[in-house]
Amino acid sequence: MFKHYTMNQVVLPLDLEIKLKENDIAFAINDLVESIPEEVFDDFIRQTGRPAYHPRMMLKVILCGYTQSVFSGRKIEALLQDSIRMMWLAQGHEPSYRT
Repeated sequence: MFKHYTMNQVVLPLDLEIKLKENDIAFAINDLVESIPEEVFDDFIRQTGRPAYHPRMMLKVILCGYTQSVFSGRKIEALLQDSIRMMWLAQGHEPSYRT
C-alpha cells in the first residue's frame, strides 16, 4: 500500500518558515540584515530603469550563500531554487546570477 500521491491537485503555497528549524542560520541572517537602518540603503535608489531587487533581500541571499561556502553567482542562483532557507530569505524572488 502507498501513501496518497497525486500531481493533479491544486496546491496552495506553503509558508516556508515552518520548514526551518528554530535555530536555523537563516533566522540569524534575517535578524542581522533587518537591524540595518533603512537610510543605509537610500544610496541604491534609482528613478530610471527597471525596479531593482531590494538590497536587503540581496544581502540576505549573499550572506546565506557565503555561510554555505557558495561564492559563485550561478551557484547562489541554483541555491535559490533548491534551498528552503534561501527561498524563505528571498520570499519567492529568484534573481538571476547577473543581478
